[in-house]
Order: sequence, then C-alpha cells, then structure tokens
Amino acid sequence: MDKLVLNFYKLLMALACVAMLAAFAAVLLGVVAREAHWDIPGLDAYAGYAIAAALFLALPATLKHGDHIRVTLLLDRMPAKLRSALEWWCLASAFLLAVYIAWYAGRLVWVSYATHDISPSADASPLWIPQISMALGCIGFALSFGHALLERWRGGSFIKATDETAHVE
Repeated sequence: MDKLVLNFYKLLMALACVAMLAAFAAVLLGVVAREAHWDIPGLDAYAGYAIAAALFLALPATLKHGDHIRVTLLLDRMPAKLRSALEWWCLASAFLLAVYIAWYAGRLVWVSYATHDISPSADASPLWIPQISMALGCIGFALSFGHALLERWRGGSFIKATDETAHVE
C-alpha cells in the first residue's frame, strides 16, 4: 500500500512539473505575442491556472521530502515525551484540516461543474477544469498527512526533515 501511495505522490509531482512547464510556455508565448502585436485572449489566466495547479499538485511530495516549513524551534527544546505528544497533535490537526480543505475543494469542483461556472476573464473557460488540479492536490495532501500519522504509529518517520532535525543536538 505504501508503494501505491508513494507512486501517487510521484504522479502528482510529475503533473506539477508539467503545470510549471505550461506556465512557462504561457508566459513565454505572452511575451512573444506582445512583441509581435498579437492578441491572445486569456493567456494570463491560463498561466495563472498552471501556476496554481503546480502549487497544489506538489503539496504531497514536498511534505514527504520535508520541504514544507516546519517550526522546530519549540520542538527541539522540549522533553522527548512532550515533544512526541506535540508532534502527534500537530500531525492529527494537520490531517483534519487537510481533509476539511480537500472536501471543500472537491465540493467546489462539483458546484462549478453543476452550475456551469466560467472564468470571468477573456478565456471564459469552465472553472471546474482548472479546479480539478486544486482538488487533486488537496486530496493528496490529506492523504500524505494520513500517511504521516500511520508512519508515526508504526514508529517510523514520514517527513524527511524530522529525521534530520532529530539528530541535531
């Protein structure tokens, strides 16, 4: 099961990379279009959608690799028992918050689809299409916190930064 979930994180990260390339292409095309006096409506919106997609899709893999900001100043100065309890509380709280956000991100996609909501910018795209990446990223983020809780329960460490900071004295 771990391998399946880790492959899901890798897939989301690969999609985030594709989204960053799409954002780069949209911005580059915008620059070239301005120089050539072309009008490509909605190009800025597509760049924004791609950047937002990259951000959300990268959330699970970056958590796994310890690339999120963790404030360990307090944790490093606590006794081991209290530190463990606080880490459990932080992981559980983050999991519940991530599930809440994932639920509403998925709901937002559904509402946008059901109401035929379109972008107010020049592209007039159906909003549920770019919102799918946000929902997928949020679902993956919630899954990654659940995975972190499970790893903690097994006695391991999910987040790589935890291993590195635990050995610093």
